Amino acid sequence: MNRRVVSLWFPRLASERVLRARPIDAPFALTHIHANTQRVYCLNAEAEKQGLRKGMGFTDARVLCPDLQTAMADPQADLQFIQTLARWAGRYCPWVGVDDDGLMLDVTGSTHLFGGESGMLEDLHARLDRAGLSHKTGLAGTRGAAWALARFGGGCAPDGQVLPYIGRLPVEALRLGNDVCNALLRLGIRTISDLVALPRTTLARRFGADLLLRLDQALGEQPEPISPQSASPSFAVRMTLPEPIGLISDVMAGLERLLVRVCGTLSDKQKGARCLCFTARRVDQASVHVEVRLARPMRDAARIALLFERGIEGLDAGYGIDQIRLEATEVEHLPFRQTTHQGAQEGDSMADLITRLGTRVGLENITRHLPADSHIPEKSFTTVYAAYSEPATGGWHSAAPRPLVLFPPEPIAGYRPQPPARFQWRRMSFRTAQAIGPERIAPEWWLEDPDWRSGLRDYWRIHTREGRRLWLFFTPQNPGWFVHGEFA
Repeated sequence: MNRRVVSLWFPRLASERVLRARPIDAPFALTHIHANTQRVYCLNAEAEKQGLRKGMGFTDARVLCPDLQTAMADPQADLQFIQTLARWAGRYCPWVGVDDDGLMLDVTGSTHLFGGESGMLEDLHARLDRAGLSHKTGLAGTRGAAWALARFGGGCAPDGQVLPYIGRLPVEALRLGNDVCNALLRLGIRTISDLVALPRTTLARRFGADLLLRLDQALGEQPEPISPQSASPSFAVRMTLPEPIGLISDVMAGLERLLVRVCGTLSDKQKGARCLCFTARRVDQASVHVEVRLARPMRDAARIALLFERGIEGLDAGYGIDQIRLEATEVEHLPFRQTTHQGAQEGDSMADLITRLGTRVGLENITRHLPADSHIPEKSFTTVYAAYSEPATGGWHSAAPRPLVLFPPEPIAGYRPQPPARFQWRRMSFRTAQAIGPERIAPEWWLEDPDWRSGLRDYWRIHTREGRRLWLFFTPQNPGWFVHGEFA
């Protein structure tokens, strides 16, 4: 069985991707920044009729077409869209590869399922037309010939007749570089047939081996495989129940079975789940969801099941649940770890506690302080999300102790450098029993910090007779006393 390859080219892929979600009956273009200049990236058919072309400056395009509507290009979204089309094209053959702004399909042995090559192409074109995508198709016995026909000629080359169909095409159809194509044109070599008529030794000596390789690949003298798109792993499973269920114990039993399967897939891929979504479909076709966000990547089915208990207890089963589904919506890399006789690893219990609290108040509301390398009290730590960080040590070490609680400096009465014997703070009166200090802290002169514009600070630890242990400082340059923190 001879090889047959289909090349699909989408000349307006980027613009039509945007117009599918936001139809516009007017000239439309996507633009991008290239060489510090905003240029046209992709056009629709109406804009091309106005004389616009890809690569021209945006200012020139606006002059030619004042009614032009634009948006910024998103190459990452275009890549995801072409990958989605590649998965869709798997209905025609199992061997589908992405080729820049097109697809390559190795349909060898699968065309008879659609009534032959013409029937398959007819079905393919009809579906793309309904999707609103412009397309050009080439069918030949080699990948290079199919690519050339899709972009420069169109049509089908019968089996064993590649050169008669691509010989009339320009040399650019061989996927050569611009420098090689320009050199060939200067020599009067315009078509592939002109190139084939020249001695191979002369071509190799003048243009290198790449030109002959592309020519041989197009004619079938050299193999050129199609690299199929690797299927992304799926971390979702579902179960259809023969009879509706409604008891919490039954739902938990079904969830545990799904967790074993999902965690098995995660283990095979060395992944861990950070967020799992459990969906229960009721007999009235309504769906209820329970989501659990984990404080660290995890694939232990037994531990994850315990974290779902609170959400399952509040599940509204209605008249019964006939289908359940579990999906790991967020996954991270989680290599294998050495197990111990104690079971859980160090830190797992804390992660479970953070997860349980996060289901009630939200993981983003649980924070921890990490040390920072700064002698300024307010900058000696950073506040981070506990679920997405690990405890750390280090930072700035001071010989004097630091208070447990810091708050913005609050002024109190007093203008002398000696600690006040009596003072009022937050509508309370205090008497100083012991004063320890001073500890002078200078501001970071290389940084502009409005909180330290008063200059030096002399910190004192004040033990009051009322039992409060406060952290006060005096500013010599602008005399005044402030309360900045409180010890335990």
